[in-house]
Amino acid sequence: MPVRFSDPIWQKPRTATAFQSLFPAGRCVDVVIVGGGIMGLSTALHAARFGLAVQVLEAGEIGNGASGLNGGQVIPGLKYDPDWLLEHFGLERGEALVNFAASTADTVFELIRDERLAVPFVRNGWIQAAHTETALKASANRDRQWRARGADVRLLSGTEIATMTGAQGYLGGLLDRRAGAIDPLAYTSELARVAAAAGVKIAERQNVMQISKNAGIWHVSTESGAELKAKAIVLATNAYTGGLLPGLAETIVPLHSFQIATAPLSSNLAAAILPEGQAVSDSRRILVYYRKSSDGRLVLGGRGRMALPNGPADWAHLERALLRLYPALSDVAIEKRWFGRVAMTPDHLPHIHEPEKGLLAVVGCQGRGIGLMTALGERIASYLSSGDTRQLPFPVSPIRPIPFHAFRQVGVAATIAWYRMLDAFER
Repeated sequence: MPVRFSDPIWQKPRTATAFQSLFPAGRCVDVVIVGGGIMGLSTALHAARFGLAVQVLEAGEIGNGASGLNGGQVIPGLKYDPDWLLEHFGLERGEALVNFAASTADTVFELIRDERLAVPFVRNGWIQAAHTETALKASANRDRQWRARGADVRLLSGTEIATMTGAQGYLGGLLDRRAGAIDPLAYTSELARVAAAAGVKIAERQNVMQISKNAGIWHVSTESGAELKAKAIVLATNAYTGGLLPGLAETIVPLHSFQIATAPLSSNLAAAILPEGQAVSDSRRILVYYRKSSDGRLVLGGRGRMALPNGPADWAHLERALLRLYPALSDVAIEKRWFGRVAMTPDHLPHIHEPEKGLLAVVGCQGRGIGLMTALGERIASYLSSGDTRQLPFPVSPIRPIPFHAFRQVGVAATIAWYRMLDAFER
């Protein structure tokens, strides 16, 4: 059977709505949101609840980008621990940011509950697995800092992590019970549904070609010929950012995250592998992340090649990682292979930009996009409604293109190859 080179496990239901709703030409709406992923849809939903007239424009179809193609891990926090955030941002901003970061997974699961979203999920936590003594010390430091703030986290011994993951090669790790895993495509689709029910106009296949400002009003033109006017624009395009806002695309390095899914596991294998349903990310320089799906498959992802894949061999590094962790899966078929695009910022933090009043852009998920962008969307909507910058957890920063950006991906590809070799020596 031939392999399709983007064949994700997550599938839209056949009854999924096609969104083609636009405000009448000539009407000036409150907000036009460019990008119908988690960030854009969360912003839209909450802005509508604040009473704003909102139009979402999606270049493709809802869920076809990274929001619907990721691994579905809902992880609170940021790449940095609380002490670093306090030191870097100062006491007041840092404390607010720590509290915000701590709440992001809650925001997702509360939204699923309160809006009755039809989203398969499990909330038994996330394990950050340590494969070296250095990584184990980092886990202990993270555990200390979050426990001091009342978070439901704890260190795992080598025996505990072996039992909870069923995997080989870990010395211990951190269990964060605030986290969980969802079906990301179902979540993105359901966000669109409830946003539309709240009055948001959503139009798919509306590729925005130009934005401009005249007499205090923003003008938006799409490739299909639609013309809209708005008091504010939010660019929620992240790794798919193009040239609408000069310099923005040069502030990020887009990367590909590749994923594979096994056939449904037998009852014996399912009982031994992630028996409690946690999601896992490991401590390797080029990390892998994995979880079980609602239909009993093991889903594993990690960095892929910088270019678009052209055959099954482009996922071979993930299949090797899978067998390194779970040798018992050597006879289990890999039935799905797919990839999505993610964005990396140089400082590994999300960036909020507002180069002109009423023009907002948000980039950089850093592997925590589901929780982070859901919660950030609510804050962006509150800012749009109130104008109060205190609603924004991150400071608004100027657009600073990465020097020699055109060569950055070459350097990143070389770094990934080097890190992958170092990781191989540590197995």
